[in-house]
Amino acid sequence: MEQLQQILDQALKQFAAISDEAELEQVKAKYLGREGSLTVLLKGLGKLSAEERPAAGARINQVKQGIEAALQQRRDALQQNKLAQQLAAESLDVTLPGRGLSTGGLHPVTHTLERIEQLFHSLGFATASGPEIERDFYNFTALNIPENHPARAMHDTFYIDPQHVLRTHTSPVQVHYMETHQPPLKIISPGRVYRVDSDATHSPMFHQVEGLWVDEEVSFANLKGVVQDFLQCFFEQDDLQVRFRPSFFPFTEPSAEIDMSWNGGWLEIGGCGMVHPNVLKHVNIDSEKYLGFAFGLGVERLAMLRYGVNDLRLFYESDLRFLKQFN
Repeated sequence: MEQLQQILDQALKQFAAISDEAELEQVKAKYLGREGSLTVLLKGLGKLSAEERPAAGARINQVKQGIEAALQQRRDALQQNKLAQQLAAESLDVTLPGRGLSTGGLHPVTHTLERIEQLFHSLGFATASGPEIERDFYNFTALNIPENHPARAMHDTFYIDPQHVLRTHTSPVQVHYMETHQPPLKIISPGRVYRVDSDATHSPMFHQVEGLWVDEEVSFANLKGVVQDFLQCFFEQDDLQVRFRPSFFPFTEPSAEIDMSWNGGWLEIGGCGMVHPNVLKHVNIDSEKYLGFAFGLGVERLAMLRYGVNDLRLFYESDLRFLKQFN
């Protein structure tokens, strides 16, 4: 009995001196573990006589309950102390002035799209839109893109199934529009497009604006005038020079790349050309009577140049430090 009292006193003294929960669990094993002092005494009850065993067992259980109660009390005290330290470290001074609320703003790409639409509206162009999930026919075939053209390859195009793709350009909007409207037609089709590409100057999702003008007396000279007027107004530079380099696109003939003067050199900004007669045939427009031109410009490219951004990915990383500059 004296040994039991010593064990209890020693346990209470050790528990009170411990300030770490892990250490507390280690000390617990000294008394209540498989080889703990109380466990050894319980195993030794069988050596006592039948008369001594009940009283000894009851006393051992009493001491065990005392140790367990002291152990739990110390656990609670350590947890409360830990919580108090955490609250003190994370405390807030409610008397400090608030940071204030900041107002939101439009995304720089949205700003650019609005500016593009406004400028083309001033030139007499209407805005048309269409689906982003497009049939293969409208995305390729109706635009005179042959079956073996590289643009149809899986490494360039996101295919949903053999007949549907995420549109790779907004030109299908022009086809849809020509199916339901008769010339004269004068539209732009801004919107999201998708291609398998991603780096500092390319994104798998980006924005394009494409223009279309179909009428009886439309010429390449009209195309050059519209593109040059738009770029000079967009960048607010009356002396901005624009040149057209011969190129090839399946849906235009003749075709050209659009370059503009920039920082002492030339910078490619888009593509254009006279609408191919096969495209007009697909939408039942008489290619003998009507001519048309089309052009395409990258919206992000225009935004990067206008705002001096050198990495396309900044537009889509949702970094408020970057975006709030455009509020």
